[in-house]
Amino acid sequence: MNRVLPAAYEISTALERLDHALIHQWLSQDAYWALGRSREKQDQAIAGSLNFGIYDRASGSQFGYARVVTDRATFAWLCDVYIAPAVRGKGLGTALVAAVRDHLAPYGLRRVLLATADAHGVYAEVGFASLEKPGNWMTLGEQ
Repeated sequence: MNRVLPAAYEISTALERLDHALIHQWLSQDAYWALGRSREKQDQAIAGSLNFGIYDRASGSQFGYARVVTDRATFAWLCDVYIAPAVRGKGLGTALVAAVRDHLAPYGLRRVLLATADAHGVYAEVGFASLEKPGNWMTLGEQ
């Protein structure tokens, strides 16, 4: 089941709407996978990615973020999914991931990957599953 985005919020891929400073604060100070990430590194990541923001319709304030690294042909990696603590529990995370999935669908990608330590249920709700053959995958760099 996919949660519907509450009417008070909207999701956009418009780069100019992203609050870069806020995204950096969220990720570098509160996201276990990005603690200490520099603002320069975060801005580089945003510039090279397909970005999604969740915004309050009335104020325009940003309350969530997700980033996708993709060639828009065969592969995508969903990362940096973050929902502001003040609005967690409203289904925004699931709605954001569903919006990313739906946005990527027309590309006919063979695979969309992600990694999570604690949000498996959010991703499973929109169709993600554990790797069938994790032993086939390898990594270069931090694990």
